Amino acid sequence: MTYCIIMAHFERCDLETKTRLRVNENGRIVIPASFRKALGINVGDEVVLLLDDHELRITTLRHRLARAQRLVRKHVKPGTSLADELLSERREAARNE
Repeated sequence: MTYCIIMAHFERCDLETKTRLRVNENGRIVIPASFRKALGINVGDEVVLLLDDHELRITTLRHRLARAQRLVRKHVKPGTSLADELLSERREAARNE
């Protein structure tokens, strides 16, 4: 029998943050409703699985995108639009062709 421990970050401390699950014969687990709700996972959503130091992490594409945006913002001056800069560079490249 295989068990999986899932841990999640919750905004409210009164929610359970870990549980034990049984993996079925197809390798499937069911994410408890309280975990799905806390993580904003809805029916049909695509999730990302990450293996990190022998742990399985489950996150959403929306969360990964928000994290990437936060990381990029650290290196971009306030008021700078990367989309505008990219368009400007592309237009300049097209003029130089």
